Amino acid sequence: MAEPRVVVVGAGPAGVRCAEELVAAGIRPTLIDESRRDGGQIYRRQPDNFTRSYGKLYGTEAARATAMHGSFERLRGRIDYLPQTLVWSIEDHNLYVIRESRHVTLQFDALVLCTGATDRLMPVKGWNLAGTYSLGGAQVALKSQACAIGRAVVFVGTGALLYLVASQYHRAGARVEAVLDTSRWSARVAALPGLLAAPAALWKGLALTLSLRRADIPVYTGIEPVQITGTADGGVSGISFKDSGGRVVDLRCDAVALGYHLRPETQLADLARCEFYFDPHTRQWLPKVDSDGRSTVPGVYLAGDGARILGANAAEKSGRLAALAVLQDLGRAPAEESLIELRRCLASLGRFADGLSRAFPWPAQQAAFLSDDTIVCRCESVSVGELRQVVQQAGACESNRAKAFSRVGMGRCQGRYCGHAAAEIIAHAANVPIEQVGRLRGQAPVKPLQIATVENADRPASLEEVR
Repeated sequence: MAEPRVVVVGAGPAGVRCAEELVAAGIRPTLIDESRRDGGQIYRRQPDNFTRSYGKLYGTEAARATAMHGSFERLRGRIDYLPQTLVWSIEDHNLYVIRESRHVTLQFDALVLCTGATDRLMPVKGWNLAGTYSLGGAQVALKSQACAIGRAVVFVGTGALLYLVASQYHRAGARVEAVLDTSRWSARVAALPGLLAAPAALWKGLALTLSLRRADIPVYTGIEPVQITGTADGGVSGISFKDSGGRVVDLRCDAVALGYHLRPETQLADLARCEFYFDPHTRQWLPKVDSDGRSTVPGVYLAGDGARILGANAAEKSGRLAALAVLQDLGRAPAEESLIELRRCLASLGRFADGLSRAFPWPAQQAAFLSDDTIVCRCESVSVGELRQVVQQAGACESNRAKAFSRVGMGRCQGRYCGHAAAEIIAHAANVPIEQVGRLRGQAPVKPLQIATVENADRPASLEEVR
C-alpha cells in the first residue's frame, strides 16, 4: 500500500509540531514554507550572518524559540521540506505552488493548513504615510534585517503583540517614544476570570508592561487615535491622539507601528471550500473546525492561528492534535490519552484567548468616526468617504458588492489589511449588523505571482521534480 501523501502548509509552531507527530508515526510529510527558513513569524530566524542572542531576539519566548528550531533541525532529514514555496491555490486534492519560478501541482491525501496570521488593522488618518508599519512588519524588520523602522517609534493599537513588539524594540536598543493602547484598564480587570485560565501567559504579559514602565516609556491606555501627521515627501513626523480624559496629545516621532491583535490567514481554507462561521467576540469570520482540527472538507485540517488566534503555545498543541486527527482518519489510531490531554490544554488556552479579546477589544466603534478623507484601502487608495458613498448611493451593503463598486480589497493584499475595517465602515454606513456585511471571498492567486513563472507540464509533479 502506497504511503499517504500528507502535506503541511506553514513551518511555524503549528506546522513543525504537526510534522513532528506525523514523522513519529512513520509518515514522511511534505512541509511547505513560504519563508526562507522555518519558525513562522513569532520564531522567525535571523539571517545566517547575524549573531544576536536568542534572548535579545525573542525576549520572553527565547526558550520556546530555541526548542522549536532544535526540533526542526532534528526533523529535516525525515521530511520533504520546501522553503520559499508559495501555495497560491487549491482545487480538489491538488495544491498549486510556485517554487523557484516554476508552477507545479502537488497532490495530497491529507492537507494540514498551518497558515498563521497577519496583523488586524483599523485605519487612522495619515496611516498611508511612509513610516507607518504594522506591528508584524516592525517585528520582521527587527528580526530579519536587524534594524528599527525609525529613530523614534510610537506603538499604537491594543493586544499582547503591541507590548511584545514595543518591548523587543526597547531591548534591541531602539528608541520607543510611547505605547498607545485603545483598551482601558477596567476592561482588563473585568476579563481577569478568563485571563487566569493561563496564569503563566498572564504573568508574561504583565511583565512586558512592567518592563516598559520601568524603562520610563510612556504607556497610555484608553486612547483614541486622531491622526498620524507628516507629508507625502517626508513621511511620518508625529501622531496625535485623545487620552483617556479626552485631551488631545501630540507626540513627535518618525515611525508608527500599528496593530489590533491578529487575524487568521484563511484564504487557502476558503479556496479549499471550508465552511466559515461568525465569531461575535472578535467580530470576524473563522473556519469551522472540530475539536481536533478537522475542517468541513474531508482530508483538510487546520491548526494554529490560521484557524483561531490562540497564541504560539496553543499553535504547537493544535498542530500535534491535527496530526493525530490525520493519523486517526488514515486508520492509524493514536493514543486516546494524548488526544484528551491536548484537547484539555487547548480548551484552557481558548478561555484565555476569550479573556484577551475582552481585555483588549477590537475598536469597532472607531470606524464610525473616521473622516471621509481617511484612506481605508492603502493598496488601491480608496477613502472612507468613497466606501460610504457606494453604500449609501449604490446600496452596496455586502462586502463583495462594495468591493466591486469601490475596489476596496482588490489590491496586492486582497483585503488582508483593510477587509475587517471596511466591513465595520459598511456596517455603520448601512446601519446593519456586522455579520450581515459578510466577508470578502478568497480568490486565487492568494498572493501575486511572478511574471517569469514557468508552467510545469500538465500533470502532478513528483517531489523529486519540485525539490
